[in-house]
Amino acid sequence: MITSVVVRCLNEETHIGRLLSGLQHQAQPPDEIVIVDSGSTDATLDIASRFTSNIVEISPSEFSFGRALNIGCDAAKGDVLIFLSAHVYPLYDSYMEMLTAPFADPEVALAYGRQVGDHRTKYSESRLLLRWFPATSQRRQDHPFCNNANAAIRRTVWEEIPYDEELTGLEDVHWAKRAMEKGHAISYVAEAPVVHVHEESWSRIVNRYERESLAYRRIMSEHRHLNGLEAAALAVGNTLVDYVHAAREGVLVPNLTGIPAFRAAQFYGAWRGFTRRDKVNEGLKRRFYYPSDPRPPRIDAVPGNPIDYAEHHEHPEPR
Repeated sequence: MITSVVVRCLNEETHIGRLLSGLQHQAQPPDEIVIVDSGSTDATLDIASRFTSNIVEISPSEFSFGRALNIGCDAAKGDVLIFLSAHVYPLYDSYMEMLTAPFADPEVALAYGRQVGDHRTKYSESRLLLRWFPATSQRRQDHPFCNNANAAIRRTVWEEIPYDEELTGLEDVHWAKRAMEKGHAISYVAEAPVVHVHEESWSRIVNRYERESLAYRRIMSEHRHLNGLEAAALAVGNTLVDYVHAAREGVLVPNLTGIPAFRAAQFYGAWRGFTRRDKVNEGLKRRFYYPSDPRPPRIDAVPGNPIDYAEHHEHPEPR
């Protein structure tokens, strides 16, 4: 299989070098890297050009998540198209091998990998990542949850089902839902973890969840909506569970105000986005919103060697 990595970016000079360095140090590096940039004004493109010459620039007015993906897929040559956010980086040199392994099964259209936080991640967001991306793989999912910050798709299926360019978010879930409706399978690969760096203001968190719920109501139009009372109850419930986890981990005091602030921003944004009487698919809804099990997750062993980013120059020359 020919593998192509597609990275969407805008002003990512702080992070993109580490991602591209991590890809360079893979045991099975990608055959090509395609950068889709939507108007960076910092050093993003200078850094990216040290690793690849395949850079596609679009204007900010052209941008949508789906359109950027379609442009990147069209520019790529791979049989398997790997999507990575510009502010993630792989943890192991086996990342590429693990993420693409499910495509040995011809029924698999999409595989997505684990995401974890680091010291910059807000506590409640780290709990979300544990909920959404558990430590155990699932060869076949029965719901369309996935995330294109760390995912791969089969090119032939994309040619049949391009991304919706009008959605305000969740274009990945929408694509997965349509693929499943056509009989394709989705795999979750816990052995392909990345660190996802999120350093967002509270207003950006509100905006992110509002965007996603606006898209959600369109994707799941046959179901009922998330009302204000339910959103408030979920914010309180998730806050209390986060407090329990933080207390057990000995980090409650520094996160005492950050936890309710994040959950309030999350569910306020979600509530604002739901303006129709759409029911949320229960399996997907539980993955998105409900508090996680208070028991600590089981961490499975990951094959491969950890990438020591301190050992490598942040922006090494491509090999």
